Amino acid sequence: MNAPAFTKKKKRLGEELIEKGLVTYDQVQIALTEQKKNGKLIGEILVSLGFVSESVMRDVLGRVLGVGSVDLSTVIPDQEALKLVPKEVAERHAIIPVSFNEEEQQLKIAMKNASDLLVLDRIHALVGRKIEITPLVAGEGEIKKAIDQFYGYELSVDGILHEIETGEIDYQSLDAIDDEYSQPLVRLVDAILADAVKRESSDIHFEPEDGFLRLRYRIDGVMRQIRSLHRDYWSAIVVRLKVMSNMNIAETRIPQDGRLSLQVQGHRVDFRVSAQPTTHGENIVLRVLDRAKGIVPLGQLGVNEATLDALRLMMARPEGIILVTGPTGSGKTTTLYSMLNYVKSEQVNIMTLEDPVEYPVDMIRQTSVNEVARMDFANGIRSMMRQDPDIILVGEIRDEDTADMAFRAAMTGHQVLSTLHTNSAIGAIPRLLDIGVLPDIMTGNIIGIISQRLVRLLCPHCKQAHEVDEMDSKLLGIEYVNDSMTIYEADGCPQCDNTGYRGRAAIIEALRIDSELDELIAKRATLGELKACAKSTGYRTLADDAIRRVLDGETSLQEVTRVIDLTERLL
Repeated sequence: MNAPAFTKKKKRLGEELIEKGLVTYDQVQIALTEQKKNGKLIGEILVSLGFVSESVMRDVLGRVLGVGSVDLSTVIPDQEALKLVPKEVAERHAIIPVSFNEEEQQLKIAMKNASDLLVLDRIHALVGRKIEITPLVAGEGEIKKAIDQFYGYELSVDGILHEIETGEIDYQSLDAIDDEYSQPLVRLVDAILADAVKRESSDIHFEPEDGFLRLRYRIDGVMRQIRSLHRDYWSAIVVRLKVMSNMNIAETRIPQDGRLSLQVQGHRVDFRVSAQPTTHGENIVLRVLDRAKGIVPLGQLGVNEATLDALRLMMARPEGIILVTGPTGSGKTTTLYSMLNYVKSEQVNIMTLEDPVEYPVDMIRQTSVNEVARMDFANGIRSMMRQDPDIILVGEIRDEDTADMAFRAAMTGHQVLSTLHTNSAIGAIPRLLDIGVLPDIMTGNIIGIISQRLVRLLCPHCKQAHEVDEMDSKLLGIEYVNDSMTIYEADGCPQCDNTGYRGRAAIIEALRIDSELDELIAKRATLGELKACAKSTGYRTLADDAIRRVLDGETSLQEVTRVIDLTERLL
């Protein structure tokens, strides 16, 4: 006799709270009795009775309803979203717009009851049926506070600066929790952070000069000055940034590091904050760590099929070392995490040791290097090997001790991924020799070496066709025939802030170490011998991959020569 087929019953809110140990059965019964009297939502009653906090209720409701939840205390307001829903409508229905994506026509709204179809239908009628509405669960108290904070205050950088210039700054309220949005400098810092994320910046620089404050963003790998602010604002901005990132506001003589996390454009963005004393005051730099863009699927790295196959073959090897090389900010961490994401599963134990952990990932055990606790890379690898790992990621091989432990892990049946600072994939071999790794140790234990750079992509709205001349053809490595080929160069338009470029892509060279190369490594062969051997097996250099992108019209020759030395082709 066949067993009866059961359908999975959706849990009720009370059952979920009891199962998680957040409330007792008796407390739920009390709330149900109260519900019969006043008809309110059970979650609302449990919060009002003090049985559970509003933040916990928000998260549990999100899981039960199968929708996302949002902590409004960490949200930077999106002015475009607020314009779509008037304040009186937000107050009447206890909702608050969180973000609006104009390209995807998606509006995210925080609600106390994300399953209230009547409210959702009214918002649809207000904003138009073309806009997709995504409900998020938030506590009613949080929503009311957010409505008071976000509506009625200027939220654009220009507007806030005008407000500051025509009013007085209350420095005492900069670290206040209540009514902080009445203080324009609090809103100014939030507006700058939100503006930087929207422009897809990787770093935000607050640089005090003798008479003014310079604000610069690093966009697509290039520094760009955004604003110059009056020096009088700087002391208040420093205090606000330090409060947000849990730094000591009284300490100005030594470097400090901090971290903060905010909701910008409807998703979480982390900022790594660094304060450095300079002659004109503290210089503060924020590294933007956008989780939504930090981890890219392996197939979406934009590499050609041959390189992608090489990466997959490297990951298929169960033991040995895979090295990713390149300068700071060349996307090494993104590539490493794409590779880990490719092999991540319940059957594999992946552990990482980083300085610091940039992108939290589920199913991967991540550890930060801690010099105070004497947890350096070498000691960290030694400790991780006792945790039964299959794959180990080491943030960087900096010295002989770290290299020794990494190779020891590779020789004892682990797959090790790490980074190294060299100019090319083949250049990693002499660099390891320089660190102190013996050729006998390297032989048979290096799976492959990846080298990469990031090049800016031409803006598709304004890129200009350019006829290849004789010099171009030499750099491109193609035969020159007059007017026979067209490539593209940067121009500039409002879509790309008149830079001619929008976004970046990786150019990658992947070198798989075979038996022939192993023999040459064992003999301490020269760089030229190693390169000749690699090229005989189809190895494509960084320059080859970069030229591919130029010929495909994705980037310009000028951009490639900024990143890679092509002068060897002129010889």
